[in-house]
Amino acid sequence: MAAARTSSDRPWHAAAPAPLVLVSGTEQLLASRAVERIGGALRRGGATVATTVLDAGSYSKGALIAAASPSLFDDPGLVVVEGAERMNDEFLADALAYAASPDPDVTVVIRHGGGVRGKKLLDTLKKGDVPVYSCPAIKKDADVVEFAMGEFARASRPIAARAVRALVDAIGSDVAEVAAACRQLMNDVDGSLTEEHVARYYGTRVNATGFAVADAAIAGKTGEALALVRHAVATGTDPVPLVAAIASKLRTLAKVGAARGRRLDPVKDLGLAPWQADRAKKDLRMWDADRLAKAIEAIATADAEIKGASRAPHFALERAVRVVADLARG
Repeated sequence: MAAARTSSDRPWHAAAPAPLVLVSGTEQLLASRAVERIGGALRRGGATVATTVLDAGSYSKGALIAAASPSLFDDPGLVVVEGAERMNDEFLADALAYAASPDPDVTVVIRHGGGVRGKKLLDTLKKGDVPVYSCPAIKKDADVVEFAMGEFARASRPIAARAVRALVDAIGSDVAEVAAACRQLMNDVDGSLTEEHVARYYGTRVNATGFAVADAAIAGKTGEALALVRHAVATGTDPVPLVAAIASKLRTLAKVGAARGRRLDPVKDLGLAPWQADRAKKDLRMWDADRLAKAIEAIATADAEIKGASRAPHFALERAVRVVADLARG
């Protein structure tokens, strides 16, 4: 588990060179970016930077002191120590000694991916006012959206909040994929970014997926849900995964609703992802137990019809989507 962020921690995108730097947290993408920012700052103006990468888990005694020796560099020196959460005793001893008197002409970045290993060193660095750049895990849906918003803000690219929401819905919770999608949009589109731009580049994922249909139906948006169904079918999507997506969404609502009544944690006790639990709690504001049960029955019937009990599977799908959306509105 990553260490809790303190008031002295700084965000990853503020990372800058210093004689000794700690990059802490479990989100690998953010940590890599923090290290890249530090290296980029050292290279500003065309300077060549002599870079050495060490692994704290397989570290050999004296390697840090040798790598950080300014006599080995004609150019600015950067030493990046990876895997400090796996540090061996030799690295711990050398790092504590080096922290007592770091060389001002060399930048040493220690990358710690979370956990208690090396706590003595972490405490020493923090007490010594070493800059700490925090890279906490991005798991919750709201955190992914905030990350995406930050990508556009740091690039000074205006974007509608609904467009960011649509982009995250299209891509999912993988931070690296979301970052790549943000970069793609900014590279390919000039000026302000809108939902239309997201739909243009990720249309099949935004407008014609089972989960988009499920989201619209469960939110009571009958017209939108039916339009999505018809578009999905028209573009060759099989009805079976569409029904399966709605069924999955309804089961999640039922699980979270039951967990709330039994005082269970849907993440710890039911194994749901944090973003799934958060979204289900929001969706449940529109539902009660009786209507949710009827919706599950309607989707179960549609599933049977689509898999052979009906000669008109597309009609069965549309009817079930209409029933669910109507139930959502009470």
